[in-house]
Amino acid sequence: MASSLIFRASRRFLKASSSVSLHLANFNPLSSAQQFATQNRNPTLNPPLKPPQLQNYNFEFRKTVGSLSNFHLVAHVSTWPSKENKNQSGSVSSGGGGDATWVDLYLPKQVQPYARLARLDKPIGTWLLLWPCIWSITMAATPGHLPDFKMMTLFACGALLLRGAGCTINDLLDRDIDTMVERTKMRPVASGLLTPFQGLCFLGFQLLLGLGILLQLNNYSRVLGASSLLLVFSYPLMKRFTFWPQAYLGLTFNWGALLGWAAVKGSLNPSIVLPLYASGVFWTLVYDTIYAHQDKEDDLKVGVKSTALRFGDSTKEWITGFGIACVGGLALSGFNAEIGWPYYASLAAASGHLGWQIWTVDLSSRADCNRKFVSNKWFGAIIFGGVLAGRLSSRGIFVL
Repeated sequence: MASSLIFRASRRFLKASSSVSLHLANFNPLSSAQQFATQNRNPTLNPPLKPPQLQNYNFEFRKTVGSLSNFHLVAHVSTWPSKENKNQSGSVSSGGGGDATWVDLYLPKQVQPYARLARLDKPIGTWLLLWPCIWSITMAATPGHLPDFKMMTLFACGALLLRGAGCTINDLLDRDIDTMVERTKMRPVASGLLTPFQGLCFLGFQLLLGLGILLQLNNYSRVLGASSLLLVFSYPLMKRFTFWPQAYLGLTFNWGALLGWAAVKGSLNPSIVLPLYASGVFWTLVYDTIYAHQDKEDDLKVGVKSTALRFGDSTKEWITGFGIACVGGLALSGFNAEIGWPYYASLAAASGHLGWQIWTVDLSSRADCNRKFVSNKWFGAIIFGGVLAGRLSSRGIFVL
């Protein structure tokens, strides 16, 4: 009788174990967990699981089933983002695709529109305005000596303020045009963040600070510097009347090539400063024509003019000529200033950089045009390094 009972119990155990084995063979732990989470709940007593809760549930369920068998339960990575990933993606998106600048991160909200109006978030314009000043100041230094650091600091502050004032004037005069151009429609005045009156008050503030810097210079330089304001105020109007606003910008942006020398020497040496000034104008025609290709479609719609529209498909031929003229002017200025051989080695390197820009720029790509435009800060830095080394070599510091 005992053997009979043992036989029947063993049959029941074998039958039950075979059914469990069959169930496990067809079992997908992830789908079962999700089915349990979605089907076996009371909406009132068991509220829907939120994504992180469901993720934790899936993880715990995998652990439990994994302890019951030796087969692989993996094959899936949950698509629910973790809290950390959510925070990371949120921080990226909040930055506007990487567009957040130090202005957004560190300045008070009330100040940010004014900082953007002065383009403090885009320092490339300040560099392009500053480099001709620094070249000229360094050329005017005594042979074998470093340039006047105090003068360079004054001009750096002046470049920052004058560039900001120029951008403010531009935005005030072009506020109606800027609303129709994709790249400029979110500028503070065009977008309505600042009123024209607020912009005008900010312009007065910048000019007042600029006047304070100008008064630190000699009388000759004060008159010369003040005369540049005519160019600064009239430049934004040029695109309405001529296809050569970039040339007018060159006359404006490179005024420091004259002013830097005058601030050190108290007068001008035309044989040195005029070729330097002309080379800066040709340099501006190169980089600002490339820059203007970003807006050529919008410019056509709005009806404003630029060298990008004037040159069209012949742009690279034109800016190649401007680049050659730029390098020639720099060479002539350095020769007349009796700068040593390191200057010409640097000039060769700068010529290669300028040639790289012209040769490789994709004028149909806004992003590439902007990259090449911004790279001109390095052209200016290379020339400065050459002028500095060449001036120091005049006393035999750099001797082969």
